[in-house]
Formats: sequence, C-alpha cells, structure tokens
Amino acid sequence: MHRFIVAFLAAFDAVIAVTVGLAVVLATLTMLWIFGLGGGADWSTLWPAGVAVWQLGNTVPLHIRLPPEYLAATGVGEDQASFLLSLAPLAFAAFTAIFAARSGARASGADAWITGVFVGSLVFGALTTAVAVTARTPVAAVHLWQAVLFPVLLFAIPATLGAVVTEWRDAGAGVIARVRDRAEAARDGWGEVPGLITRGGAVVLAGLVGAGALVVSAAVVTRGADVVALFQASGADLMGVIVFALGQLAYLPTLIVWAIAFVAGPGFSVGVATTVSPAGTQLGVIPGIPVLGLLPESSSTWLLLLTLIPVALGAFAGWVARSRLAGAGDAVTTDAAPHRAPESDPARSGALAGLLTSVAVDAEETVAEPAHPGAFGARAAIAAGIAVVAAGGAALLAWLATGSLGPGRLAEVGPEPGPVALAIGVEVLIGAAIVLLSPRRAADGARRDERDEDEFEPTADAVLIAPAASAAGTFAFEADVPATVVESAPDAPRFEAETPDDPDAAEPDAVTAPIDLPGTPER
Repeated sequence: MHRFIVAFLAAFDAVIAVTVGLAVVLATLTMLWIFGLGGGADWSTLWPAGVAVWQLGNTVPLHIRLPPEYLAATGVGEDQASFLLSLAPLAFAAFTAIFAARSGARASGADAWITGVFVGSLVFGALTTAVAVTARTPVAAVHLWQAVLFPVLLFAIPATLGAVVTEWRDAGAGVIARVRDRAEAARDGWGEVPGLITRGGAVVLAGLVGAGALVVSAAVVTRGADVVALFQASGADLMGVIVFALGQLAYLPTLIVWAIAFVAGPGFSVGVATTVSPAGTQLGVIPGIPVLGLLPESSSTWLLLLTLIPVALGAFAGWVARSRLAGAGDAVTTDAAPHRAPESDPARSGALAGLLTSVAVDAEETVAEPAHPGAFGARAAIAAGIAVVAAGGAALLAWLATGSLGPGRLAEVGPEPGPVALAIGVEVLIGAAIVLLSPRRAADGARRDERDEDEFEPTADAVLIAPAASAAGTFAFEADVPATVVESAPDAPRFEAETPDDPDAAEPDAVTAPIDLPGTPER
C-alpha cells in the first residue's frame, strides 16, 4: 500500500477517535439540557462542558472551582469550592487505546507502520490541542500541556504497541523482523522467550479483566437493590436517571479495575482511611452515587480464595507457553548414529544380516529429553517475564483507575498501584512457575518405548532360528529360539542363513552372540 494512503487512513483514524468521543458526550449533554432543563442548548456552555468530560475520560485532571451562585444555592462551604477531579471514566480512554492499536496494526500490515503511527499521533495531537484551546473555562480548568500530552500518549503508545506486535508476528522484512529472526535463532528455547512472555502476559491481563468483570456482575446481582434505592433517593426524573446511568456506565472499566485489585488482595479505597478488600472492609460516609451501592458493607474470609484466580491465570499462561515450547522443540532423538557396516563387508551381505543390523540399531536408539523444551533457564525466564508483564499491566491499570473524586476525604479514591502490582506479580509467578519449572514426566518417554516394543515384539507364531554359518567371513548367532523366521501366514517372508557354495568346506568354529530383541526377557 502506498505511504500516502497509509498516512491518510491513519489521519482518518485519529479524527474518528476524537470526534466519536466528543459526539457521545455532547449528545448526552444536549439531551439533558433540552429535556431535563427545558431550555435551548447553549453552545457556549455545552462545548466547554463536553470537552471537559472528554478530557477527564482521557486522564486529564480537572481543577474544579464552583461559582459563588452555586455555593449560595446549595449551601456548600467555601473550603469545598475548589478541588481536583482526576478519577477518570476509563470508557473513553479504552476506546481511544483500542482504536489506536487497531490503526497501528493496520499500518503495519501495509508495511508502513512508522508512517501510520507518526501521522496518526500528529493529527490526534493537533485536534486535541485545538479542542483544549477552544474550550477553556474557569469552572473546569486544565493545564494545557496535560490536556495535550495525556490524550496523545493514550493514542500513540497503543498504536505503537499494535504496530510492533503485528510486525513481530507477521513482518517478513524490516528492523523488527531482523531482530525477531535473530532472537528466534537462539538455541535451547531462548528464541521463543520474547514471544511467549508477551503471549503469556496478555493471557493473564485478559483473564484479570474477565475476572474483574465477573466480580462486578456478581455485585450487581447481589446488591442491585441498594443501587436502585440510591437512584430513588436522588429524586431525579427520567432524563436525569438516563444521564446518570450513562455517566456511571462510562466508569464501568474503572470499576472493573477496582475489582481486579479486590481479587488480587490489596483492594481499593473510597476515600481517606477507607479500604475494601477480601481481608476486611472499612467504609465511612460515602457519596450517594448509585453505583457506589455495589460496595460490600463487610467481607468474609472465604473471599480470600479469590486470590487463587491470579495463580490459576499464571498457571494457564505457563501451560500455554510450555505447550508452544513443546510443539516447537519436542522431537525424538537418538544417543548415537545408526551403526551401518561397510558394503564391502561380506558378513553384512545377506538378508539375515540386514534384519539383525536393524534390530541392533533399534535396540541402541533411546528417547532423549529434548534440549528445546527442557531448557530450564529459558522456562524460568518465561515465568519471570510473564509475572513482570502482568504486574506492570496491573500497575498501569491501577494508576489509571486512581484519582480524586471530590474535596476532603474523596481526594484519595481507587487502588494503590504498588501493592496491586506486587500481589499480582507474586501470584502469577507462583502459578507460572508451577507449570513451567516442573520436571517433564518420564511417563511420556516410557509410553513411546512401550509403543516401540509393541511394534517390534515377535508374535507367538514367529520363531527365529540361527544355525551356525559355515562360510568364511560369516558368523552364527545363538539365541533362545531357532534362526529361521516362520510366520503362520502362508505369504509371510522367510529368511535363512547363507550357506557356502562348497559343501566340503570345513566349518569354522561359530562365533556366537546373543540377540537383544525388544520384548525378549533377559536370560
């Protein structure tokens, strides 16, 4: 694909990522303004308000200063008129990141990922700057550099990751392809380490998001009545309830991250000196936001079993990694090369000699532990890498889902990234290490040996007869059974030892040697 087309599509993706988020917010505020407040939409008010919500959703902190008339109407104290609002509704950030990753992957598929990522990020930054400059308001003030940098990072980093992952997986040429080929050329499984760490870390993070979503769903089922009661206590009309519900849906990814912290063990806080975790829950006075009705009033020690979920996810990621290692490296090897006699040796020239040579080679073959999946160092690095990636991703999610929700006690809301990362890293490492570092079962090799023995074990109807050979240079074999293979089937092959052409020739002393056949007990 031509670079100009790639650049055009990347710019179009950036425009869509900005306009869709803004359109959703502005449409909701317009409906609230028209149907809820009963007046015409004032664009000079809607535009700054909509931009402020979109910026907050893209992790831009808002410095709120309530106007004096609002303070007089509500009776709010002057000390609470100014506060920081930084707890982001991560639905907007998730949309931006997913759309950016898709754009980067498509640019990589067109063999121009650098152009696509650069142009997309540049256009996104230009639009973000224009939006921030035209929507400044003293009620929700922002620092211009934060209003530009934070959304651009939310677009540029996922776009780069999407492009790099696609390049690593599919590219046939380029810098990343050369690095991949050089890494994959490493021996003892080290070539698979980067890809398996990425795959395993993605498996764990996806599983954690799913576990968090299940916990939130369970909370909705068990405590949905409290949420409905808080909606009723707010006294909002139908339009207010709809807007309220849409706003809380925007915080759904944030709640899922809180649930991940709960599953990991450290939990989260909903204000200063509060905690919600499996080990215990301590809540003070919290705002009457309906979605906060999902918070448990108390905890049970049985909830500590939830910490086994990251362990299980680590074990599953380790199984995925080890399966791919085995698929790439497992092979049946031999300890020694087959011993083949020179063609000029007359002792190996007969059909019986060929049969005995084959039996001897089969007896010497052993199933060795493959070097690739058996490399302990590579498997240990994969286990540690999966834990590090999972801990880093969990720390980033916890940081994004932490912030200030209002003045006073609400200045600290959400999980702490450090404890969450440490807990998930240790739990995932335990699960991954159990699977990846456990010794390979000897039963697999034993089963292969049994199959080989079954294939070569003589049947009850077949016997082997070995008379002493009399020709010079030939040799006889001594066995527990005779030396002619006689099958019960009429068309079975028949092998007999060679005899000398001269019947009067003297027969030398026979050199005897036992035959070790698979399935034959030792004498």
